[in-house]
Amino acid sequence: MNATVTQSTDMADAAHIVLNTIRRPVIMVDAEGFITFANADAEDFFRSSATMLARNTLPKLIPFGSPLLTLVDQVRERRAPVNEYRVDVSSPRLGIEKVVDLYVAPVSEFPGSVVVMFQERSMADKIDRQMTHRGAARSVTGLAAMLAHEIKNPLSGIRGAAQLLELSASDEDRALTRLITDETDRIVSLVDRMEVFSDERPIDRYPVNIHVVLDHVKAIAKNGFAKRIKILEDYDPSLPPVFANRDQLIQVFLNLVKNAAEAIGGDPQGEITLSTAFRPGIRVSVPGSQGRVSLPLEFCVRDNGSGVSEDILPILFDPFITTKPNGSGLGLALVAKIVGEHGGIIECDSTPRGTTFRILMPAWKETPFGTDDDGEGDRK
Repeated sequence: MNATVTQSTDMADAAHIVLNTIRRPVIMVDAEGFITFANADAEDFFRSSATMLARNTLPKLIPFGSPLLTLVDQVRERRAPVNEYRVDVSSPRLGIEKVVDLYVAPVSEFPGSVVVMFQERSMADKIDRQMTHRGAARSVTGLAAMLAHEIKNPLSGIRGAAQLLELSASDEDRALTRLITDETDRIVSLVDRMEVFSDERPIDRYPVNIHVVLDHVKAIAKNGFAKRIKILEDYDPSLPPVFANRDQLIQVFLNLVKNAAEAIGGDPQGEITLSTAFRPGIRVSVPGSQGRVSLPLEFCVRDNGSGVSEDILPILFDPFITTKPNGSGLGLALVAKIVGEHGGIIECDSTPRGTTFRILMPAWKETPFGTDDDGEGDRK
């Protein structure tokens, strides 16, 4: 008898662990409408702890008249699962423009109870947004080429003139000529950064061990801008190599880890988590390929900072978008450009409890592109 109880307890604990690893909000609602279970993502979604959620009924958390409430009633009556797509659950509590896909299913072991899984947006929406990011990067490409030609040459003349004036200027005027020189150098540096966007040369790609890249980025961060921040690892050691350029991957993850460190600031409880996982199922067309390529490799950079404001999130990867006082707003635009040129997708999910940058990329195979290739690589 005791062994049976212990086994049941172990199974219940395992079920909780599994549900908490699912990156979708999942809740269970009993016959009275109370929320009897909420996984970690559901706590983020409802902006409340599982303990607090258990004190509320679903109608108190969801806007009045929401289709979700009708779906829950239908599932209880029919005792069969129901899917519903693009359901608006926007509210002051959940956030504006909160559109989700829903999966609602009965729980036969608990009569009247149902499980609800929320998917905040479809992968098609993510890919559409990624196309927008790539379009924004292309607009910067044209701007960078124009700036290099139309601005750098005149700036060189201005700097040379300021240096000549400095030779015969008084001490008071010399300070002004140095100001002109310094500001000219600053503008040239900014244009140099933007010229990266106009580089249309093919990327030299080859099999890369992503964990070696992340270890290198972590070492740089721990010896520099993230000295006092704990950096955790959640790696899948069986991942195949990623089909990428090592140096450009380092540039991408250095940028993302630095952003995470700045979001944490001086919080002594701040943590950054680097994770890798195998997520088969996403297939997209990529430049240079006649077929469709899978993006089964998922790399994430998570922080527990204060999150990204909702008004910035939709345009986060656009050029010149920044919340930093001295930021240029080109870092994440460059990240989106690099990931896009690798045939990948980058997305940002953010709540007041933290931010996750998620990158999906193709795996290396001996023939990584081709109509007969699934692009998923081989697990070791």
